[in-house]
Amino acid sequence: MELTDAVDFSRTTRQSVLTTIRSNGRPQLSNVLHHVFDDGVIRVSTTADRAKYRNLLRDPWAALHVTREDFFAYVVLEGDVELSPVATGPDDPTVDELVAHYRAVMGEHEDWNAFRKAMVTERRSVTRFRPHRAYGMLDLPPRSGS
Repeated sequence: MELTDAVDFSRTTRQSVLTTIRSNGRPQLSNVLHHVFDDGVIRVSTTADRAKYRNLLRDPWAALHVTREDFFAYVVLEGDVELSPVATGPDDPTVDELVAHYRAVMGEHEDWNAFRKAMVTERRSVTRFRPHRAYGMLDLPPRSGS
């Protein structure tokens, strides 16, 4: 599968499953909301107290599983991850990036000041995922026996 086709497919939804690697080598899967930005980087809002954040600090690699609503088409993107600093103030660059992510995924917030404060309180970070490999199925295979 072409990486560009997989990334384009990932633009059709915001729901996905992020896979990271635990310290024991086993996978950790988390439902997330993602957005593919114009720069091709896929961003996810992450809380620094979560297992996926700790996993990504230790091993900055992830896989993102994206499926179509009918469940028959899917892609898995694999790639390197960069974590932003944890939000420390309502006007810091991490919070600005979280605002951009929220807008891309959910639209306008009813109270941006409250949102910005919550990002600091929740110790949020941005996971920047840069895929370099993809596999999956975008079309149904031919029916057996036909």
